Amino acid sequence: MLLRDDTQGVVRGIALRLSDMPLPSAGLLMYRKRKELEVFLVHPGGPYFVNKDKGHWGVPKGEYTEGENPLDAAVREFAEETGFTATPPFVPLGEIRQKNRKLVTVWAFEGDCDPAKLVSNTCEIDWPPRTGRKLTIPEVDAGRWFAVAEAREWMRPDQVELLGRLVGLVG
Repeated sequence: MLLRDDTQGVVRGIALRLSDMPLPSAGLLMYRKRKELEVFLVHPGGPYFVNKDKGHWGVPKGEYTEGENPLDAAVREFAEETGFTATPPFVPLGEIRQKNRKLVTVWAFEGDCDPAKLVSNTCEIDWPPRTGRKLTIPEVDAGRWFAVAEAREWMRPDQVELLGRLVGLVG
C-alpha cells in the first residue's frame, strides 16, 4: 500500500518495496568426478573477507541486468572471476535466495582447472566503509576443489542446498 506524505508532496512506500526486491545474479558450479564428486568454489577478495574462511566460499557468480540472458551472465562472471573458460553442457540447478537479497540462478558443468592459475578481475570498494576512500581488490582471491561433504562446511550457508541438487543430478 502506498501512502501519500502531504507535507512533502511525495509518495512513500515505493522505496520500501524496491529495497525488498531481489537482485538477480547468475553463477556456475564447476564439478569433477575423481574418487568422489568434487566442486570448485571461490573465496571473495578484499579486506572484509581476509580472516573469514569457513562459511564464506561459494559459486562464482554476479549480477546481471534486465534483458541479459542469465546463463550468458553466469558464463561471463565465471570467466571474469576465475580466468577459466566454462564449457557446455550446462545443467540447471535452479535458484537460491541469499541473505543479501540476491536471487541466484545456478548451472553446473563438468570441468577441471588448476586453482593456482586463477586470475580474477578487480573491483573498487570504499575502504574503510563510508570513508570515501577507494581500494581496488580482486573479486575473488582464491579458488579450491572440495569434496562435496567438505564443501558443505566451507560454503556459504545460503548456497549449500546447491550441493544436494548437484548430487541428485550427476551422482
